[in-house]
Amino acid sequence: MNQIEITPNYTYIFDFESDFIHQDTRKWMVKNWTYVFYYCGIYMLVIFGGQNFMLNRPRFELRGVLALWNTMLAMFSIMGVCRTAPELLHVLRHHGVFHSVCVPSFIEQDRVSGFWTWLFVLSKLPELGDTVFIVLRKQPLIFLHWYHHITVLIYSWFSYTEYTASARWFIVMNYFVHSVMYSYYALKALRFNPPRGISMLITGLQLTQMIIGCGINIWAHSYLKTAGHSACNISDLNIKLSIAMYFSYFVLFARFFYKAYFASDAKFGKKKISSSVSTQSSQTDKIKAQ
Repeated sequence: MNQIEITPNYTYIFDFESDFIHQDTRKWMVKNWTYVFYYCGIYMLVIFGGQNFMLNRPRFELRGVLALWNTMLAMFSIMGVCRTAPELLHVLRHHGVFHSVCVPSFIEQDRVSGFWTWLFVLSKLPELGDTVFIVLRKQPLIFLHWYHHITVLIYSWFSYTEYTASARWFIVMNYFVHSVMYSYYALKALRFNPPRGISMLITGLQLTQMIIGCGINIWAHSYLKTAGHSACNISDLNIKLSIAMYFSYFVLFARFFYKAYFASDAKFGKKKISSSVSTQSSQTDKIKAQ
């Protein structure tokens, strides 16, 4: 099986993609692996220290900066999914699910998806900036938000050092969901009001991503047991960490989805009924008084 058979026929390849050398980036990622924990520690200090700093200060609007920030991340994610999805689809079509889960050709033999896989991991650092906007604008900072940012950063870096084959699925899904999510956030920052259904759709896509992620890990575990480590490039530890992470995300996102869209609707309905009953009671009292 040669490189031409494994990689899709890209219409155009940029110089920075064709110059990508995966061995060099892997060596750098392995050498600097422990730095990820320092980044997470600094992140925690900044966001919780920032909350304390902003406690008695007025919030910042930052709409222009926020719109630019989300637009840049949306464009990056759109480019990312456009450059990684063809490889996944090509592999599924010509080599099957086993290859997509067990063979890391998306890094080792495809320079285009390899380059954007590396950028995907690195992008998890600037994405921590999302939380800075939440803190400066004095918006609610929920556990799901910072937990998700930290664990994705650590897991992505760890998986790159191992060339985890199943990561091609996770990367394409994440790029796709983020392309929709950051586009939505950019529109909101520009004072556009997309339908509420778009927000529900994004959370639904995130939940679907978690379900597929768990499914891919179950497949990986099955293939690993039948084919062995020599044929399936994924470690037992990686599978355990990944499935624990995706399952915890599913629970947290499902809870958020219910509280944001169903519990709030129920409360709104109760308030509406209560208001209606109160109005009717007031009108009845007026009639009796007459």
